[in-house]
Amino acid sequence: MGANSTGSGPVSGSSSGSFLGFPLEGFGFFTSLLLATASGFFAFFLMTGIAIFGLLIWNQLLHHTVNYADTYLYIGFPSAVAVWTVALGVFGTLWVRAKIHAR
Repeated sequence: MGANSTGSGPVSGSSSGSFLGFPLEGFGFFTSLLLATASGFFAFFLMTGIAIFGLLIWNQLLHHTVNYADTYLYIGFPSAVAVWTVALGVFGTLWVRAKIHAR
């Protein structure tokens, strides 16, 4: 169930495999929590940046005066909360599965 002796080969005997080279099993609690937190922050900054540029175009082309701080509150924060919710569920499930299968 583990990697080969060098650690560079694929995981053998595993049914879960990997996604984009990212193993889908065997995370510890701290790793799962860190990955969930990082994915939420990534989503926050990505969606906020996209929303700021979209609002820049909206304000300039259509002569509106929408406040740019609204992108943090209405786009960035809800997307981060949604990603954190999904990521904590996914990585929490992977952590629990690893704990159950470790016995």
